Amino acid sequence: MTIMNMKRLLIFFAGVLSICTLNSSVSAQDNTSEEIEKYRELLADGNPAELWELTGEELWYREAGPKNKTLETCDLGKGPGVVEGAYVEMPRYFSDVDKVMDLEQRLIYCRMMIQGLSREQATERPFGSAGNSSDIEALVAYVTGQSRGMKIAVVVGHEKEKRMYEMGKRFFYFRAGSHDFGCVTCHSGENKRIRLQELPNFMNVEQARKSYGSWPAYRVSQGEVRSMQHRLYDCLRQQRFPEAIYGTDLLTAISLYLAKSANGGTYDAPAMKR
Repeated sequence: MTIMNMKRLLIFFAGVLSICTLNSSVSAQDNTSEEIEKYRELLADGNPAELWELTGEELWYREAGPKNKTLETCDLGKGPGVVEGAYVEMPRYFSDVDKVMDLEQRLIYCRMMIQGLSREQATERPFGSAGNSSDIEALVAYVTGQSRGMKIAVVVGHEKEKRMYEMGKRFFYFRAGSHDFGCVTCHSGENKRIRLQELPNFMNVEQARKSYGSWPAYRVSQGEVRSMQHRLYDCLRQQRFPEAIYGTDLLTAISLYLAKSANGGTYDAPAMKR
């Protein structure tokens, strides 16, 4: 049995034990969050996201693509090859492309320009599934892990950063679709919940910091690491919006708005979610 499968098996049994305990001993909704936190603490010492980080590090230094190059010259905003502290300052403006990019957009760009992949190749399988992980999500896990413990410090200074931020803010409050949903529907009030999942209030700075600072994350229920673009993609799906296109400015704009709202918080990811 592989290390990955062993960890998944342990996580499964720990989850079953926790859920059984929750169902048998918790009758009041007020205690649900406490029980879920106990479940997360139970699993915290063996977060499988570490395996994605290791895979991502290997991919970063592996020669690949038509140009047979590593990603060691990829500039994430702090100089070629510098990954430490890069994520807590993203999304950000990049002068070489004259636009604002989030981490996933930038990784797509580097894989195309440095390794010679086509856009179709660089964005192939952006979201992994059980037993079929995504290279991009592994790279994201590696890069984000190099900012763990640092303060989120997104700057909205360049004119294009300001425009992107305003676009993200407008979309956060935009309501549409068959259910008249928007980001604001779930993330602008206290004590909101979907099933057992608490919904962070991004109007509350501490909740914004805690929520944004915990993504990407390993989803126990799915057995995969999910990136921020994947999280937003799924949010829009649940709002019954048209399918979001991976790597587009819309998702970057929302990320910038959320990241700015979390400024000053300590980044603590890749984390673990239910």
